[in-house]
Amino acid sequence: MKILIVTDAWEPQVNGVVRTLKSTRRELIAMGHTVELITPQEFTTIPCPTYPEIALSLFAAAKVRARIRAFAPDALHIATEGPLGLAARRYAIREQLPFTTAYHTRFPEYVQARFGIPLAWTYRFLRWFHGPARAVMAPTPVVLQDLHQFGITHGVLWTRGVDLDVFTTQQANVLNTAHPIFLYVGRVAVEKNVEAFLALDLPGSKWVVGDGPALASLRARYPAANYLGVLTQPELAKVYASADVFVFPSRTDTFGLVLLEALASGLPVAAYPVTGPIDVLGHSDAGVMHEDLREACLEALRIDRATARAHAERFSWRAASEQFLTHLQPLPAVRATPNGTNGTTARPSSEHADSASPTHRTAPPAGATDRHVSPGTAPGLAEQRLHD
Repeated sequence: MKILIVTDAWEPQVNGVVRTLKSTRRELIAMGHTVELITPQEFTTIPCPTYPEIALSLFAAAKVRARIRAFAPDALHIATEGPLGLAARRYAIREQLPFTTAYHTRFPEYVQARFGIPLAWTYRFLRWFHGPARAVMAPTPVVLQDLHQFGITHGVLWTRGVDLDVFTTQQANVLNTAHPIFLYVGRVAVEKNVEAFLALDLPGSKWVVGDGPALASLRARYPAANYLGVLTQPELAKVYASADVFVFPSRTDTFGLVLLEALASGLPVAAYPVTGPIDVLGHSDAGVMHEDLREACLEALRIDRATARAHAERFSWRAASEQFLTHLQPLPAVRATPNGTNGTTARPSSEHADSASPTHRTAPPAGATDRHVSPGTAPGLAEQRLHD
């Protein structure tokens, strides 16, 4: 199958969305699929206000349209709600091409934390953006419930994995400070609630690995902590293996890939009992969730590293990527029209069978069975055209 993924999140960003897409692409290629991405690296960009690490693509519509036509994918997936995602969405709707989308981060909660914008306003935009998609992929059942609560009823589960060959229970000692060592890894931003960790009265030492808009102010306020920048995965694996507890202070993450990386490295987790930790840790003994984060940190010191590793081994990128495939929607074939423009004609069912195995089919998304949508038309197409 030829799969085209459109994403506003890509290198040099280092975050869960980028890691998810890179890992998914790697697994899909290993399974024999052809995968191309449209990313900001192909466009003129400007830094996102208040978040310069994020590149916003300018004047994307024409090139996105040309790339989709040139690649002629069997399936189109729009991974983000930024300028590239908007351009791909607009083209797909106008050409009546089915597509899927994804909800990677709790964007409304982040916007509320940064700017005080009410959740309902941002979820209204998300309903508009994701409405025409055949399926909206989300990482956990709790996130699917959140989306459903705000009117996005055609969500499907696309879980996450971890590279168990990179993140291992190796012997390492690259953090040369007093034990116990409490570690945070991730973006250093207000929505990650890193200050809740740094403000804790804990024995030993604290480390923060990552970069972000809040880093300078936190370093100034908490000089006793230790700080590292962005690391490669092998470097990060040694850092995990050198620490005693991984502290995850965020209350707004949808999943938290760093949780799996830490667990795979044999590092017990301390976190709040919220979405992300609840979905990753479940009822296991691999971490401690408590509204008193200090109490969680101290209790996590008692957890055996082998217990953490064993729990991480339940997650694989191959299984997650196979799940991603089941939700993709085949596109109609593209043909040349007499006047030289591109038109579409539905592929016969036998051609669908050639391009994807039966396990890669998907039933209509929840809540969509009463829409009576024709095979070549995305749900809500007529309504959305009025707004595009």
